[in-house]
Amino acid sequence: MNFLIIFLILNQTESLKIERILNKNSKPEERIEIAKKYKDFEIEFKGTVKALIKTNKGEILCELFPQYAPKTVQNFALLSKLGFYDGLIFHRYVPNFVIQGGDPYGKGYGDAGYNIPLEVNENAKHVEGALGIARAEDPNSGSCQFYITLRETPHLDGNYTVFGKVIKGMDVVKKLRKGDIIEKIEIIEEK
Repeated sequence: MNFLIIFLILNQTESLKIERILNKNSKPEERIEIAKKYKDFEIEFKGTVKALIKTNKGEILCELFPQYAPKTVQNFALLSKLGFYDGLIFHRYVPNFVIQGGDPYGKGYGDAGYNIPLEVNENAKHVEGALGIARAEDPNSGSCQFYITLRETPHLDGNYTVFGKVIKGMDVVKKLRKGDIIEKIEIIEEK
């Protein structure tokens, strides 16, 4: 394992390639341990960044906003590339509001073992299909849980980080319910 970490550090000046370490059978503690180990690695984005969220109900394609929420996009992309989200469930569904997932325990209280800061940008609003980071009472308590808004929710603007939006598959988002599965999230970079 030490060799892998040294290799990644030496190659950090080039395009950092992270292999999937976790999978759908990984235990919550293992996901958290790996997330904490890799949390400081940076991925350099050189173009448009998208996330393809594969679920048991279909695929959702999201454009990510590194220009508005760089730390959040970095975190989400890193966790996705590591396989952190593979096999997790959507643990919260509120009709006409949000579908939420990404908790390693599947209960709504878990995180990746660390927090990321709130990133608010007036250009990133809670429109229908906004991709945001869930948090606790502390504004800087976001981590790995994310949500997708089912309609415009302007009362969340300024209080939660919006780091992307659905550009294809909103029909799939609207079919998701509590207990549905995040099969895999792939990060796509278009130069």
